[in-house]
Amino acid sequence: MASSTHPAFTLFFFSNLEKNTSSSTSSFGVVYTAPSRKIHRCLSLSCKNDDKNLSTAATNNKTDQIRIMFAAGGTGGHIYPAVAIADDLKVINPNIQILFVGNEKGMESIAVPSTGYDFVSVPCFPLSRPILFSPTNLLFPYRLFKSMLKSWKVLKRFDPQIIVGTGGYVSAPICLTAALFRRGLNKLVIQEQNSVPGLANWLLSFFADLVFVAFPSSVKYFANKSKCVVSGNPIRLCLRQYTSKAVARMHFFPRAAKALNLDSRIVLVLGGSLGANAINIAVLNMYSRMLSEHKNRYIIWQTGVDSYNEMESLVKNHPRLVLTPFMHKMDLAYAAVDLVISRAGAVTCSEIMATGKPSILIPSPTVAEGHQLKNAFIMEDIAGSKVITEDELDSTTLGNAIEEILGDERRMTEMCEKAVKSGCPEASAEIAQYILSLIN
Repeated sequence: MASSTHPAFTLFFFSNLEKNTSSSTSSFGVVYTAPSRKIHRCLSLSCKNDDKNLSTAATNNKTDQIRIMFAAGGTGGHIYPAVAIADDLKVINPNIQILFVGNEKGMESIAVPSTGYDFVSVPCFPLSRPILFSPTNLLFPYRLFKSMLKSWKVLKRFDPQIIVGTGGYVSAPICLTAALFRRGLNKLVIQEQNSVPGLANWLLSFFADLVFVAFPSSVKYFANKSKCVVSGNPIRLCLRQYTSKAVARMHFFPRAAKALNLDSRIVLVLGGSLGANAINIAVLNMYSRMLSEHKNRYIIWQTGVDSYNEMESLVKNHPRLVLTPFMHKMDLAYAAVDLVISRAGAVTCSEIMATGKPSILIPSPTVAEGHQLKNAFIMEDIAGSKVITEDELDSTTLGNAIEEILGDERRMTEMCEKAVKSGCPEASAEIAQYILSLIN
């Protein structure tokens, strides 16, 4: 299959995830379903209230019923692209049955049911690093066998025509079991968010029918390049819809209605759901000076849940500063701001491009295989992003970078244009069409 040519990228979804889901025991084990109350969330178009529909579908095994299984978990960067694809599948065919599989202790066990999709867990274990020299990996063959045995039971019961893996060690047992023991009964699709594939997706690509990648440069890492489709990264439905900038700004700064004008500049600081200590410290040491020197500047600062209490105790209340542990309304946040300061997770980068925002990226040095550093430099090349490594980061370098961008209207315009041109907001819809073509 010929590769497409739509470059795009990757992010982290910040959601207010609460343990308000219900669970019940079925032939799958513990099935987590969406809560009975209505969930107001942009990621889902369909919400089931109990697990009876799931059990009935698996039991009936109707030949005309399309069943698609998603193996996703670990981080939001793996989970929310899968949810975005599922949403677009539901747009195309509301009768499609979808089941998510992941780790019971992972964030997916809360995140997926909150979006309205059914979730079942299988035991899964990561490889410790360094892979060849970690003694805990001696037990990995036994753990993998245990995971694949449970995966086989889940696959046999749900009987999907398509399995979609979006990366992370969680996807390995399900996808590997489907590839080795159900060949001919189902198709396998994987979606890689980062510029360089992770270990799980690279291994699974040898068995996959289709491999969706975010960047043209990613194709070279896969052995069978004819399987690859350059689609971009799936992003949330709400970010593809128009949101008024004025309305978005009023949401965050309702008391500043008279002060907000065309000359006002709002900076969005994102550090991931758990926060980024280095970014928080740099912002902490420069926010007060910036706000005092620029009366038209505003800051929306997501600290991360782990850092929020500490930052709240250190940050002085200011009418032009919003401090929050989670960003509950990412569509409004992107619409309101003029500059994004963030880590360089693949999904975040895709959202920056899709929304056309100038950005300062500070890649995490601890992410496996250096994904974020590679993502950041690709963003620098195709979207004009400013990259600051964590070794270079302090309040001075961050403050100077902000001034260089916000103080130069021409540069801001160029960054916006490059970001939009590089983005691929319809990636999930394109991937959904390809997936269904494997059945049709």
